[in-house]
Amino acid sequence: GRHEVWSWTTATKESLCLMWQKVKVQIMLSMSFLDAVFWYCRRLYSFLAQLLKWWSNYLQTKLIRNLSVLTEVDLLGYSAREWKGETKQAKHMREAYEELFWSCHIKYLRQVRRDNYSAVRAVLFQIFSQGIPFPSWMKERDVLKLPEKLLYSQGCNWIQQYSFGPERYTGPNAFGKLRRCMEALKTNWAEISATKDHEERGNMCNTLFSDESKEYKLYEAIKFIMLYEVVEAYEQIKNREEPVHSLFSLLFARDTSSDPLSFMMNHLNSIGDSICLDQVELFLLGYVLEVKIRVYRLHRFNTEEFQVNYPDEYRREWNEISLLTEDDHYYHIPLFRT
Repeated sequence: GRHEVWSWTTATKESLCLMWQKVKVQIMLSMSFLDAVFWYCRRLYSFLAQLLKWWSNYLQTKLIRNLSVLTEVDLLGYSAREWKGETKQAKHMREAYEELFWSCHIKYLRQVRRDNYSAVRAVLFQIFSQGIPFPSWMKERDVLKLPEKLLYSQGCNWIQQYSFGPERYTGPNAFGKLRRCMEALKTNWAEISATKDHEERGNMCNTLFSDESKEYKLYEAIKFIMLYEVVEAYEQIKNREEPVHSLFSLLFARDTSSDPLSFMMNHLNSIGDSICLDQVELFLLGYVLEVKIRVYRLHRFNTEEFQVNYPDEYRREWNEISLLTEDDHYYHIPLFRT
């Protein structure tokens, strides 16, 4: 009997040992598998994290590279970098920047891309970033119909010769292209001005002003609005209707812009391509957008023309924006701090 009990116990132990060996092998295999899966997941996570970081840096670099209005920089630091040396001009410019810093409370600036849209870009960027609404006259009429009104109602067939900045496009399709530009301006202006959160509005502006194709449509729409106002003023003068703003007398007094067609052909068509806005066009720009544009002209430092308002006649309710220029060609955006 004892022998049978011993044999049964031994057999049970051997069975349990054999079973444990099999289970142990399975557990070790499972642990090895889980360890491999864990290692793989860690490597995958690390790879995805690196990929995401690379993609984020790429997008940020691309955005910064394409951004036509850069982030703010210290005013005096910018002056020191741009105007090194002891030449008369360099000293004059540094003094002008110091005057802005100490007397005008301008502590920073945002650099604007140096092309022939510079002035229009600097003005429109501030209108959007500040959430300034449509001018009163644009609220009363549909700007999308302005090309149609000039072409059909007022018989201005010559707008088919309109050029779109660097894309010197003319011909019968100019009307359709102008309408798309007006649509882009109206849509983006309405969307951004309706955004009350300042940070969100700033992000929207950065996105918009990093896309050249969208930007150019906005600028061409602004140019066309300027042309439309010139046509309206010219008709009023010709028909001896209500008096027009004095800036139109100045504009039509030029031999190169004695009427709307010559204004378009000799001035407006080249803006964005070979020339930028001159002072008369700045007057007109402020007038049509109903903003007072205060320009700090650094090359005119220590003269009465150091600070100039465009237009010089404006309504009290108009919003004020500021520009900074060293040469009346390219413009930056000054930022005030008290």
